Amino acid sequence: MRRHHDDEVPEDEIHKHDRGLSYDLPVLARRRMIRLMAGVGAGLVPLVGCSADDTSSPSASAAGSAGSASSAECVTVPEETAGPYPGDGSNGVNVLKESGVVRGDITRSFGDSAGGTAEGVPLTFTLTVVDAASGCGTPKRGAAVYVWHCDREGGYSLYTEGVADENYLRGVQETDERGEVTFTSVFPGCYPGRWPHIHFEVYGSLADATTATAITSTSQLALPKDVCDTVYATQGYESSVDNLDRLSLESDSVFRDGHDQQLAVVKGSVTEGYTATLTIAV
Repeated sequence: MRRHHDDEVPEDEIHKHDRGLSYDLPVLARRRMIRLMAGVGAGLVPLVGCSADDTSSPSASAAGSAGSASSAECVTVPEETAGPYPGDGSNGVNVLKESGVVRGDITRSFGDSAGGTAEGVPLTFTLTVVDAASGCGTPKRGAAVYVWHCDREGGYSLYTEGVADENYLRGVQETDERGEVTFTSVFPGCYPGRWPHIHFEVYGSLADATTATAITSTSQLALPKDVCDTVYATQGYESSVDNLDRLSLESDSVFRDGHDQQLAVVKGSVTEGYTATLTIAV
């Protein structure tokens, strides 16, 4: 059941990505050690990850484009939890095996579901998958990306009461020759305990994705605060305002150990809609 932001969440219902710092510290420590050892083994210390090159965004100042990043700048996207609502068969329903899941516009439900449409400020986001072993210089053509995120009220299709019969805001695409996939969606809301984000899984091929096997990488895209503030001031996102005020990227249970490889470059406006870009090294 969807909860108001003032509701208390019982301990036994808190998902592991919301349990707090004491729970996450061992996980974060292991993740940092893995990254450090990977850098030592390669004879270098990674400095910054791959993300879309755009000097107009604060997140772009520390990143290069896929075509220009050197191996010293190329860091594999951090592995993150898929959360409790993946819809990939690992926690209940498997939407990946349903006809119609391969699509670019994920605003509407498909198949035998209720046929609803997610409302909200338009968001088109492009993910570029590159080969980390090449120094982020080689696009991963023919890979596949499955994305999912909450609606503007913070609910997840297939799971949350009221939208459990829907499957909108979920979709899969195969990367093109540039390693890109582009999805048409709506700006996600901010629910209690989590920074605004979009989940994604990278697969080696579309066949792997649609059989939900051999996941290459599972991670999350973070959205910039200034854009979130602007969007959440519009009608329909009222509950997101207070939820976001209680959070920061540095306090979020997923992004607080570093978000350089996960913070999207976002442009646009409420009236015209927004575009977001992120390069994913795998």
